[in-house]
Amino acid sequence: QVQLRESGGGLVQAGESLRLSCTYSGRNAVNYGLGWFRQAPGKEREFVAAIRRDYGDTYYSNSVAGRFTVFRDNVKKTMYLQMDSLKPEDTAVYFCAATPAYTTISYYNQLEYDYWGQGTQVTVPS
Repeated sequence: QVQLRESGGGLVQAGESLRLSCTYSGRNAVNYGLGWFRQAPGKEREFVAAIRRDYGDTYYSNSVAGRFTVFRDNVKKTMYLQMDSLKPEDTAVYFCAATPAYTTISYYNQLEYDYWGQGTQVTVPS
């Protein structure tokens, strides 16, 4: 079992920055890949970013590449999502999730994630 908890959401103006945190715990939690997903009102949950378990490669959706950065600290057992140049279309509930997956394509697929946090709201008014 892996437990995940997001924090850091809030209301920010367009163009501003925000950093989300996801603390993870549980047996072998550091051995899981981690991802961020988001769900806007009336829309399906979508992939945002992910980081492999070994600090290695990171992956981003086209809509956030170049603006968001994902990184993790396995000592603090925390993953972060640094969000810069925020836009109104970034408004959503953001979830972190853990996956045992190994292939690159799996990191983009929410069905590959076994554990999920409760989510944190990010609002960027237009």
